[in-house]
Amino acid sequence: MAIDDIIENFALLDEWDDRYRYVIELGRALAELPEDARTDTNKVRGCASQVWLSTNVRRAEDGDPVLTFIGDSDAHIVRGLIAILFALHSGRPAREILKTDALALFARLGLGEHLTPQRSNGFRAMVERIQTDARTALMQDA
Repeated sequence: MAIDDIIENFALLDEWDDRYRYVIELGRALAELPEDARTDTNKVRGCASQVWLSTNVRRAEDGDPVLTFIGDSDAHIVRGLIAILFALHSGRPAREILKTDALALFARLGLGEHLTPQRSNGFRAMVERIQTDARTALMQDA
């Protein structure tokens, strides 16, 4: 699902219970993470739940790295947060990922004030991991 659609759907939901259910639905729609991707290397540190994030880098026609992601968590809400991050970042050039303020989107959606501090910290850890992978892909260009 496109990030603009997610933002629009959030705006249509007045109650936070409905928004939580929507986040969980987004997580259910994530592609299945293969067992062989559930490695220590793909594990995101700083999350209270178990989170795995696998990054694939391909080169666009202009040679710039484009990143796509697959991931999973053992927590339903976190799977939904992963889905939101993937809608924002997956399939985009590394430079664009680094310019995107995922934490501002997190605040705009009101997630920061409605999630536990552990979930918010986990979201930040996932954002940092995605940005680190984008920086790494750009450094491999140098």
